[in-house]
Amino acid sequence: MIRVLHVLGGLDRGGAETMVMNLYRAVDRSKIQFDFIIHTEKHQAYYDEIIALGGKIFSFPAFRGVNAFSLRKIWMDFFRGHPEYKILHSHVRSYASLYLPIAQKAGLKTIIHSHSTSNGKGLGSVVKRIMQYPLRWQADYFFGCSMESGLWLFGKKIINSQKFHIIQNAINTDNYKPDSEIRKEYREKLGLGNKKTFIHVGRFHPAKNHPFLLKVFFEVHKKDSNTILLIAGDGELRPEIEKQIAALNLQNDVVLLGSRSDVPNLLRAADVFVFPSVWEGLPVTVVEAQAAGLHCFVSSNVTKEVHVSELVNYLPIDNGVDCWVDSISIVSTDKKNVVDQIKKAGFDICYTANELTHFYQELVNA
Repeated sequence: MIRVLHVLGGLDRGGAETMVMNLYRAVDRSKIQFDFIIHTEKHQAYYDEIIALGGKIFSFPAFRGVNAFSLRKIWMDFFRGHPEYKILHSHVRSYASLYLPIAQKAGLKTIIHSHSTSNGKGLGSVVKRIMQYPLRWQADYFFGCSMESGLWLFGKKIINSQKFHIIQNAINTDNYKPDSEIRKEYREKLGLGNKKTFIHVGRFHPAKNHPFLLKVFFEVHKKDSNTILLIAGDGELRPEIEKQIAALNLQNDVVLLGSRSDVPNLLRAADVFVFPSVWEGLPVTVVEAQAAGLHCFVSSNVTKEVHVSELVNYLPIDNGVDCWVDSISIVSTDKKNVVDQIKKAGFDICYTANELTHFYQELVNA
């Protein structure tokens, strides 16, 4: 068995974490086992499941700049004490330039995986950009969830080389098949009645553009009061979102569901998916929404690689909310089965897990 060491910030239901967990559930664990280095002591969403699947979790201090020397020693000591690892697969880019050379010196093959197309704004983004630039020379292999995410982090030379691979943010489409009984159960549980139900799935982060989402829904709700918005996700910006909901007097019309493990059933209960992100890598939740048969209204800033069916409609976010309001107000709530298109586009988790298994095996056996 090959034990692969994945590096993540934490184990909550973020995009990268969910993508890794989808792969972890699908791989043949008699051949490949995932273990994790995380940068938090918190007992987060996927912790117990990882232990149940046979994975190990190691908690390291978060990188703060001033602790670079002590972190370097922690990484060196770790590899001395764990010679069983031959592959390090990092989903953290901010300070990966510190530990990738240490891993390579310890004899590991290294992979850096890009899940985004932006560092955000402000001084912190500048620091991150400087720190992550050396990665294109340090890692042995480079993964991206899309061409755009790879180009953004690694540059043209890398993405045109044999060292770059796209790893689709794949899903188990069986989990999202329409189910009328589950839909009825969840709509009753959530008190949706016969309301036209919009849904958004995403953590409370500037990238997800929740203020814009709420402005869109405010106008939609003015036109049709028999509407409701579900938001699944959590994060540091939640208090600000709650204040905006109160200011718009939408307390009874916007439901904050928190971090959820039942997203497939929430999608079954909903009618329309709304996703006005400022930036993304390749958001798996848009693929999930298509698998559930929902019409999806997605920011034109989101990679076109997520457009795997006719259910996706791209709209700009820099021209105000009017086009969003007009479009999602009149869309049909009829659901379509586009699973075959999703699989044909390469988003089937079994295919992706097998491809990754073969890649890991070739690395170890080379």
